[in-house]
Amino acid sequence: MKHFYFACLTFFSLTISIQAQDESSLVDVGGYNMHFNIIKGEGVPILFEAGGGNDSSVWAPILEGIYNVTGTTLITYDRSGFGKSELNPDLKKETDFGIENGIKELEIGLTKLGYDGQIILVSHSYGGLYNMLYARKYPEKVISVVSIDATPSEFWNEELLSMRDMNVDITTIPKPSGDYYMNYNYNATMRYVRGMKFPENIPVTNIFPENSFPDFPEILSTRWRTLQEELGDKNENIHNVIAKNSGHAVFQDNPTLIINSVIKAYAKTLDKNQQINLLPKVLNNAIDLSIQSKYNSRTAHDLNILGYSLMANQDMDNALVLFKAATLLFLQNANAYDSYGEALLAVDKKEEAIKMYEKSIELNPENDHGKSILEELKRK
Repeated sequence: MKHFYFACLTFFSLTISIQAQDESSLVDVGGYNMHFNIIKGEGVPILFEAGGGNDSSVWAPILEGIYNVTGTTLITYDRSGFGKSELNPDLKKETDFGIENGIKELEIGLTKLGYDGQIILVSHSYGGLYNMLYARKYPEKVISVVSIDATPSEFWNEELLSMRDMNVDITTIPKPSGDYYMNYNYNATMRYVRGMKFPENIPVTNIFPENSFPDFPEILSTRWRTLQEELGDKNENIHNVIAKNSGHAVFQDNPTLIINSVIKAYAKTLDKNQQINLLPKVLNNAIDLSIQSKYNSRTAHDLNILGYSLMANQDMDNALVLFKAATLLFLQNANAYDSYGEALLAVDKKEEAIKMYEKSIELNPENDHGKSILEELKRK
């Protein structure tokens, strides 16, 4: 066991962590500046959209992990009036600073920076509405979306907006500021997006926790969760992922899940040979993340999915490497042994497969599927 672990690390240590070229830019978008932060690379760029009230700094902790695997360009920015971005001095009415103006500012900034072609979008909370509007306007440009507990377009009905008006006093928010204008236009924004969906041609990974807002009244938290579930249930292009043991800010509570989800979305932009070349970086990253997160179960799950993907492509050699690595990294994960046993059976390594199923059942006595396979193997 230990010998293989060190061999695995030696093999995958050939992957070198790329030193990102991080550039902070103030871009003139019409007489005022928007702040963009660019980590330059090669491939389809990834744009990160922060939640309401946040600026681009919230993404900083996860960018290096994504860049070291993908090597692609990562873009974060501050919406006008947030962080280092200025407000348009020519706009006079509060309603001029709505979400449609925000999309326009983003378009101008991306065009000036040369990133107005194909793109992957990542968003959190309120920022998900920006992703949806941009994708609806440019469905031919958006390759995919990773949505992190984004605001469901149907959440804010008229009853809830009335409740919000009774509890949010915008006169207490400094003016002029991005936060003030976002809250001033909040109701209009929610009415504007109500009923909107992502274009059906764009794949969306919809990540949300079991309880996004535990301090909310149960009727509200249940409504939010139900709408998130329905996105995946009712739309073939949307895949739901539940973030275990996490709150609303999943990228902070479970960064491993978000990093791997973004990497997975990027990998789909590559051809088969490029995906195989990406594999060593993916595994190296999984090793690093597993150490940082003390064997986070989500990392084990992601390795499992990748292993089955390789099996589906008849790449059994690399699939076996991944499944075996998972058993070494996640010693108490019963499913890792079960999956490795299945892969071993696929290449007619019966005796080794039996050992894996036995270990899986030892760790999880309720693994009835594994028990039935083991009994069948021992009868032969």
